[in-house]
Amino acid sequence: MTFVGKFAAALALIAVFILALVWGIGAMVEHKLAGPDPVTIASGSLQGLREQNRLSAFAARFVAVSTSTQTQFGLQAKKTLIMPGTVEYHVDMAKLNARDVTWDAKTRTLGVVLPPVEASAPQIDMTQIREYGEGGILSKITDADAKLEAANRAAGQKELVRQAHEAVPIRLARDATRRAVERSFALPLKAAGFDATVKVRFADEGRDGSEVWDTTKSIAEVLANRQ
Repeated sequence: MTFVGKFAAALALIAVFILALVWGIGAMVEHKLAGPDPVTIASGSLQGLREQNRLSAFAARFVAVSTSTQTQFGLQAKKTLIMPGTVEYHVDMAKLNARDVTWDAKTRTLGVVLPPVEASAPQIDMTQIREYGEGGILSKITDADAKLEAANRAAGQKELVRQAHEAVPIRLARDATRRAVERSFALPLKAAGFDATVKVRFADEGRDGSEVWDTTKSIAEVLANRQ
């Protein structure tokens, strides 16, 4: 090959290199201008929720009524206790990770699987406790009053826990938590210009045919593939 030919080939290689460099810079600039993608935004929202540790979006007030009887020496003492208490429902967001969040680009749907809802111990409103009944003579000569009070409080606590775990308050707690989490993911996506649907379910709930979690990759897998 002549000197001119070699020089022309070198110029051609340089031109290809420059074109590739320009294309690469252009692609990078376009990516920067386009802003974050849905997976990146969802990852940020996930981190924000995890930092809350426990998300409490619902609380309910219950009232327990318990009656106890003490019998000694042929005498009887009977008391009824009315004990109100408040129970908070929360989700341990620290248990939520990137494997629990998926993005379906075709349907523009973000799927989130939450840990189960948990109920706190009842917080008793001591100012609203009411007692009815008389111990009579038995209360004067024995510790019947203290035993009746202890038995009623133990029974009342147990009853409040039972009420807190009934189907209706659990469903209401799930619905409130679901709405809160949907907003936490949907608002940043909307602010970035993405018209996306957020679907939230709990790990201990059943699935329906419209769910997408089994057919899409989690954001953990998507982010790992980018590295």
